Amino acid sequence: MEERATSITADRQAMDMTIVWVDGHTSHYPFSLLRAACPCAQCRGGHEKMSAEPDPEVFHVELEDSPSTHLTNIRQTGSYGITPVWEDGHDYGIYNWHYLRALCPCPVCRAQTGKVSSWD
Repeated sequence: MEERATSITADRQAMDMTIVWVDGHTSHYPFSLLRAACPCAQCRGGHEKMSAEPDPEVFHVELEDSPSTHLTNIRQTGSYGITPVWEDGHDYGIYNWHYLRALCPCPVCRAQTGKVSSWD
């Protein structure tokens, strides 16, 4: 599977980001899931805890509605990913295509990884 986005849209009212992948799959990410899964060293708890895969626990984290879950912008990061900018000013997490595809909360993707999502 080639992990590359063909389009990205964010709906601030629905608090949801949608990615259409080159293989035709569509992923819908609640903003709270994206923020809970922030891959930056600060959110992961240090460089030694960073990984190419999302921590399975992020699918069970419930963040309340706050500036930390309000997306203000999405910046392209090279040709390999995006950097969300959050209302609280946090903009350190670079979400590469592989990480985002592994973070897809849909039942098909969760079944492929063998990990269940509470976002279904």
